[in-house]
Amino acid sequence: MSVKQATAANDVPAHDEGQPAGKSPDRTDMVGKALGLLVLLGDEPRGASAAEVSRRAGLPFSTTYRLLGSLARDGFVDYEPDGRRYHLGLRVFQLGQRVSNHHGFAGAAMPVLRRVTEQTGEATILSVRDGRHHLTVNKVDGPQMFRVTSDPGHLGSLSTTAVGKALVAFAEDAEREELLADLPLEALTEKSITSREAFRAEIEQVRRQGYALMDEENEAGMRAVAVPLLNAQGFAFASLATAVPVFRLTLPELIAHVPLLQDAAAELAARLPQR
Repeated sequence: MSVKQATAANDVPAHDEGQPAGKSPDRTDMVGKALGLLVLLGDEPRGASAAEVSRRAGLPFSTTYRLLGSLARDGFVDYEPDGRRYHLGLRVFQLGQRVSNHHGFAGAAMPVLRRVTEQTGEATILSVRDGRHHLTVNKVDGPQMFRVTSDPGHLGSLSTTAVGKALVAFAEDAEREELLADLPLEALTEKSITSREAFRAEIEQVRRQGYALMDEENEAGMRAVAVPLLNAQGFAFASLATAVPVFRLTLPELIAHVPLLQDAAAELAARLPQR
């Protein structure tokens, strides 16, 4: 079902003779607002209504509705009539896949991830930092029935995940200090670290031991271990993890996979562009 468009003549910005055609400040600003709506929807896996998006974006409802309609028309947003909710569309996924291919994450990384999963029997996840979140760029599920839910395109917490902690711990010094001081510490489970002092101590431990752990801090019943992919300067540009349900591996059994992950991370660091 398509979304009805409001197309009043006064919605179109007047052309400013001092600007090239198609480059007026108003039009550029609308592009930025539309992109902002996509980012907001990316944080809403169950979707959001136009009113909710409008409130979160701080935009007038009429502007939000018009932008969502344009994005839906071009496939960047899907509209669910029954719940009157908007979701990211397939066009965003297609572009994301192209970015992944461009950076070598699909072609170069997947064989390595598959090899790790063959040896561990568990899910292998490759993530990068996206601002104050981690972004899953590749995942290979294990042969077991119980699946890990962090699929490619998933934005997750830096403070409650093993991949996130590894990215923070081995970030450039100034970025790490900024994250330690300002990163929101979300209480996703009763085991999540919410103390600033405790989080700093955790990150220092990750730096000392070279790997990060998550023990039901992000999702009850799940644990993971992650190692950084380091660039030539010794800073993380990605992280690699093995994730398991708690009933399958103890923490010591999970930590036993660290050497395998570190070998794979070194191979990936040599293969992938270090952005």
